[in-house]
Amino acid sequence: MTPLLELENVTRRYGEVDALRDASLTVGRGEIWGLLGPSGAGKTTLLRVAGLLETPTAGRVVFDGQPAMADRKESLALRRRMAMILQKPVVFRGSVMRNATYGLRVRGYPEHQARGLVSPILDTVGLTEMADRPAHTLSGGEVQRLAFARATVLKPELLLLDEFTANLDPANIALLEKGVRQYRDGGGTVMMVTHNLAQGKRLADRVCLLIGGKLVEAGPSHKFFEGPETTQAKEFLNGTMVW
Repeated sequence: MTPLLELENVTRRYGEVDALRDASLTVGRGEIWGLLGPSGAGKTTLLRVAGLLETPTAGRVVFDGQPAMADRKESLALRRRMAMILQKPVVFRGSVMRNATYGLRVRGYPEHQARGLVSPILDTVGLTEMADRPAHTLSGGEVQRLAFARATVLKPELLLLDEFTANLDPANIALLEKGVRQYRDGGGTVMMVTHNLAQGKRLADRVCLLIGGKLVEAGPSHKFFEGPETTQAKEFLNGTMVW
């Protein structure tokens, strides 16, 4: 496994509260990592630190062998090699196609080339027939699929997903999960926060469990779900955890 992202003893403190405490994790290229845990466990904080949107209070982040926080300009350059999709993404004025090609056009791609690049991804997420529709008329699930197309057409090396299918119907979830698998199969790396344990089991190659800001267990998905090693993981999976 070739490491893409390494978190080394990372702590993120807000005032007197450690949202993330001494977390170490190595994410290999081409892996899907599921970040699991109860609400307030530190999952989104870990995701934001990994995406260089939060600066660790202690420890360091290494991306593709390069310490990420050494220089602001260098950190911005590294961040451009990543993309993040939130639970409630923003859509811009204009059509679905115009939204989906936005990042490419900002990077200087001609309109016809941008459309050609994004068309296969719109097909994957079932938006081809909606390409000329105003983006603001889409449903919540359709907006999320559009956000996925807009992010992945840029071919980020690391895709960060924060509850990207929360509150969506099964059809939308299936299309988005299909997109994630295709992105991974094309060489992409994924870190996803999810409360949906079934989704974590379906998608993730590896998972980590956070509780109270601490990373308490990490490893292959099948091993975690079939034979967790820690008492906390066992209690989390069978619903008996008290926190």
